[in-house]
Amino acid sequence: MIPISDNIRIRHQPIINYWLIGINIALFLWELQLGFSDQLSYFIHSWGVIPAQISTAITNALFFNPAAWIVVCWRLISLLVGMFLHGSFSQILGNLLFLWVFGRTVENILGHRRYLGFYLGSGILTGIIQILVEPSLTVPLIGANGAIASILGAYVMKFPKAKIDTIIPLLILYIPAELPAYFYLFWWFIQQLFYGIGSLNIPPVGINQPSIAYWAQAAGLFIGAVFMRFNKR
Repeated sequence: MIPISDNIRIRHQPIINYWLIGINIALFLWELQLGFSDQLSYFIHSWGVIPAQISTAITNALFFNPAAWIVVCWRLISLLVGMFLHGSFSQILGNLLFLWVFGRTVENILGHRRYLGFYLGSGILTGIIQILVEPSLTVPLIGANGAIASILGAYVMKFPKAKIDTIIPLLILYIPAELPAYFYLFWWFIQQLFYGIGSLNIPPVGINQPSIAYWAQAAGLFIGAVFMRFNKR
């Protein structure tokens, strides 16, 4: 299922959405360049979210060495940077497609500044939730999945019956269709299984499996829905 557009008219150009898409593409092209020079694995391990490293640093800072808070602050920056990195062609294409279709409408509802804060804040928050759920995970987590899941949750809360123009691939045929927005709540999780297609060469293999962060994405849907609910009030 490939979402193309929705039937919600927007009044203002989604400038922040354009910038977010552009930054993600630019950093992915940089990742490709690092891959040619065999520096990509080091880069991902330096800036990806590694729950085990962050939880260990926090434990050391709290109970053993207060100076370790410097390490904690450094590692927490990865919560921001990691959401702009991707491990495969299918991951970035899927994420940016959802961001294009659903993000522009949410930006028109919230306004430019609040939308940017919502995107960054929900991405960081879903990363923190993933750390709490799996504090011993040693695989770097990268991708905008959590932030975009929040956008999807906010969109469906506001427009659950909006019609999404969709293309359904069927072998060599592409069938156009209109599907309700709430359908993509289910499809979002299904498509994660295919995000390993076109993986970059980043050892270990687990880095190229974004589906391991299901907890963060489920939390993202909930965060987006709750945020939009209070925004409506």
